Amino acid sequence: MSNKRWFKVVFQWRGSVLPLVLPRSLLCGFVALMVAWIYQDFKPIALPLRDSLIPSIVLGLLLVFRTNTAYDRFWEGRKCWGTIIISTRNLARHIWVGVEEHSKVDRQEKIAALQLLPAFAIATRQHLRQEPMGMALAPYLLQEQLEMMGSSDNVPLEITFWLGGYLQTQYQKGHLNEHRLNVMTGHLDNLVGALSGCERILKTPMPLAYAIHLKQLLLIYCLVLPFQMVKDLGWLVAPVVIIISFTLLGIEEIGLEIENPFGKDANDLPLENFCATIERNVMDLTRFSSPHWSPMVWEDASVESLK
Repeated sequence: MSNKRWFKVVFQWRGSVLPLVLPRSLLCGFVALMVAWIYQDFKPIALPLRDSLIPSIVLGLLLVFRTNTAYDRFWEGRKCWGTIIISTRNLARHIWVGVEEHSKVDRQEKIAALQLLPAFAIATRQHLRQEPMGMALAPYLLQEQLEMMGSSDNVPLEITFWLGGYLQTQYQKGHLNEHRLNVMTGHLDNLVGALSGCERILKTPMPLAYAIHLKQLLLIYCLVLPFQMVKDLGWLVAPVVIIISFTLLGIEEIGLEIENPFGKDANDLPLENFCATIERNVMDLTRFSSPHWSPMVWEDASVESLK
């Protein structure tokens, strides 16, 4: 990273916890300023700095545990979406290569099945964000699928049912052999597993008692800190307390920011980019001729088979 880029990141506002943490840090600095004023003009109130060693260690361990737990959730969410990308690529490739075509209807059904893969990714994104599905999925689903979707509580799971039904139908028609069916079913299972993993992260919040206790400890520590430093620092205690409280409160706020990685904040996973990647990969695949493409078969197909 160049020095110019490094300084740009240092002073970047978007994605930083500064807007959230700065008011609290300034409040702690104001308390420190009042303590310094009382110490200088009225009564020398101070606590020995060495008495804060053990509380500082305990608070540090709690913050480290809090941040690591939040990052584990963030990284697990990223792995689940990595599984979605890999499985959709493999499933699209197997469908395009492995499902035989004997008419234009077969080709249309195959393309409609491939459209379900980016639809699954987009539906998963909307499902995790608890946002409406209709407009986002309209370009990828058939009209009857859109109507069926309205009564579903879990649209991504419903899409995997449609994909499974398509594969089973092609197997029964003799357009898909048993080995490829098993392989594709495995990739479909991976999609369901990744969806379930994302739901587990979303629906398992940090225990409330732990979150409350950590905030209480941070508040007490930052408010007591001026009494420990005022004897040695005097009026300088205010800026020092602001810096220390900004550091501690910022670490705690980072944990909150990445605890749910499926939102729209700058610190969340770029789900729009993931969905666009899946759509682009599937659409690129359909530009190649299928190994089962046979214009002669299509020309000989009866009119009834194309309806």
